[in-house]
Amino acid sequence: MAQLVITNLLFRLLRRGDAEIIVEGIPVCVHRCILAARSKFFYELFKREKGSVDKEGKPKYPMSELLPYGKVGYEAFLIFLSYTYSGKLKPFPMEVSTCVDNICVHDACRPAINFAVEMMYASSIFELPELVSLFQRRLLNFVGKAVAEDIIPILLAAFHCQLSQLLAQCVDRIVRSDLDTISIQKELPTEVAEEIRMLRLKSFPDDENTAVEVDPLREKRIKRIHKALDSDDVELVRLLLSESEITLDEANALHYAAAYCDPKVLSEVLSLGLADVNLRSSRGYTVLHIGAMRKEPSVIVSLLTKGACASDLTLDGRSAVSICRRLTRPKDYQAKTEQGKETNKDRICIDVLEGEMRRNPMAGDAFITSHTLSDDLHMKLLYLENRVAFARLLFPTEAKLAMDIANTETTSEFSGFCASKGSSGNLREVDLNETPVMRNKRLRPRMEALMKTVEMGQRYFPLCSEVLDKFMEDDLQDLFFLENGTKEEQRVKRMRFIELKDDVQKAFTRDKAEISRSGLCSSSSSSSFKDGVKYKLGKL
Repeated sequence: MAQLVITNLLFRLLRRGDAEIIVEGIPVCVHRCILAARSKFFYELFKREKGSVDKEGKPKYPMSELLPYGKVGYEAFLIFLSYTYSGKLKPFPMEVSTCVDNICVHDACRPAINFAVEMMYASSIFELPELVSLFQRRLLNFVGKAVAEDIIPILLAAFHCQLSQLLAQCVDRIVRSDLDTISIQKELPTEVAEEIRMLRLKSFPDDENTAVEVDPLREKRIKRIHKALDSDDVELVRLLLSESEITLDEANALHYAAAYCDPKVLSEVLSLGLADVNLRSSRGYTVLHIGAMRKEPSVIVSLLTKGACASDLTLDGRSAVSICRRLTRPKDYQAKTEQGKETNKDRICIDVLEGEMRRNPMAGDAFITSHTLSDDLHMKLLYLENRVAFARLLFPTEAKLAMDIANTETTSEFSGFCASKGSSGNLREVDLNETPVMRNKRLRPRMEALMKTVEMGQRYFPLCSEVLDKFMEDDLQDLFFLENGTKEEQRVKRMRFIELKDDVQKAFTRDKAEISRSGLCSSSSSSSFKDGVKYKLGKL
């Protein structure tokens, strides 16, 4: 009962204030006497400034004018107000403190970090020491879990709010990370960037992040290209390329333009045709991965138009669309588009990338309809292994040809983490000392070989592939074990298998006819197809 009374009182306080603070265009009613009593910042503010007055006589204070640095959003300010009035911290709203990636546990995704950072700015700037201590502990917890680029907003908050312990932890994490020097110099305060550079030189004198300083002339030429990009002067870029041996790829010019330049500049550089749009940086990021991190639709569309591969994965198994999902809040993704107003850019980026995945048969997420599975490297591998195995059963000659082209046999078959029956199992699959990055790097060749195998089948036998796509979405794995289950279940499986056989045979015949009309050599595996099916059915 007491809690209900407090809640009702807070609701009335929030609705009936004697002043308003405008946050993200939304007026929030506040009680100046309560804020002044709890916060020295507001005490000095209300004593010094009356604010602009509305027609009801309430003074207004734009949030943007109250903050010397950082950002405090609408939801974060409401949480802050609630604590100021009640002394209790409410749970964070899920729509602004989580991402839209279904497999994320939200313990270190960017929206979770950003909301905690907003709360830190509010606590520090508005001078509530107990909240500063609380959120410093929360942000310290993020530092050990987040990817390197997501440490940057935490470091900036620690720097501006003068939190020495948090700042030292962030600096140490970035020093030990593979975050490139350019990102550090562009996104961090000069003194912090210099501190990180000196610590890296002292701790890792031979590290690749500092090795570029061995050749100052090369470094100077790369910086000139980047400065030309910053000034939107693509003609100067062309001139610099003609006067030196540095190429756009060596300067990572596309990565730089995708991250920091106007989208039109990126488009002009792409039009030069002098750079590899799918080039990977030293961290394993393609240009499209960088564009996804920026969340600028025009950047993403420009890259896709020039042939960027949406299915490429980072070293830790993320695609461009999964990167976007991890950066996007449900509030932004689910926002309704009103007539005459712009659609949220976060939603557009995800829609564009997902559309490319569906359009391009080699895009990774097109293989799996469930968003829960789409970004899981191991589930993708299991799916692809099953798909290729089923193709080998139905048309072995074509499957073998596709596998030979993709060099699939040179990679180790992926069987998950369970040991095989009757054996000691594959110790590499259960190596507890193997980090996620190491494991994903080891499994990547198999993933790429299987994807290329499927691409060959889809390119030359599209109708068969469509049939396989349909059945892969319908509990296909049960068909590999026709002898399992009750008699009724076996009968249903047998009927489904025969149905698949007939559909694939018809599609196969149409594919062969299309190939013949195109003047290509026809396949000779019709008998192989029938023999494979007869062999499987004969075991029933």
